[in-house]
Amino acid sequence: MTAIHPGLDVDLATDLQTVSLDRRKADIAVRIGRPSDGDLIAKPVGKLVFGFYGDEAQCERVERQGLAPVFVSVDEPHSNMPEALWLAQHFPRSRIALRAENHILQATAAKAGAGLALLPHYIGRQVPELRPCALAPLPPSKEICLLIRGQDRHAGPVRAVMRHLVDAFKENRALFSA
Repeated sequence: MTAIHPGLDVDLATDLQTVSLDRRKADIAVRIGRPSDGDLIAKPVGKLVFGFYGDEAQCERVERQGLAPVFVSVDEPHSNMPEALWLAQHFPRSRIALRAENHILQATAAKAGAGLALLPHYIGRQVPELRPCALAPLPPSKEICLLIRGQDRHAGPVRAVMRHLVDAFKENRALFSA
């Protein structure tokens, strides 16, 4: 991105909490779902689709041996996240062997054999030691949108980054599909 636009400076921040575009905490946001408030423009770029991922032994336990799944999930401070609530609702009696604050740490734990992790495909599909596990049900997919303020829609730098992000999602479409 910066090689194509040498004068462009990018400050990338990742956070599980919503960043306010209205308060100018960011110029562009990647969000799950469309906002219904503010003067924001939403550009759909893909779907957030989840699957259960684990190492060979954990998947074997569930798929062939018919044993109850053991999970890796989010830690207590993040237990109100939608996928954590969904997992608790659909697998209320299942053991959670390890809790971690984000999907990357959960994927690492699943890769080490700690249990099955409910991961977005864009993470699970990129960890070679993990494989999808045939366990159902799965949470519904959610729309991923890029957001900008309406007043910024003609700003050159914002448009350049938006174009780059839209292209990146298109190029990686297979990571964001069912």
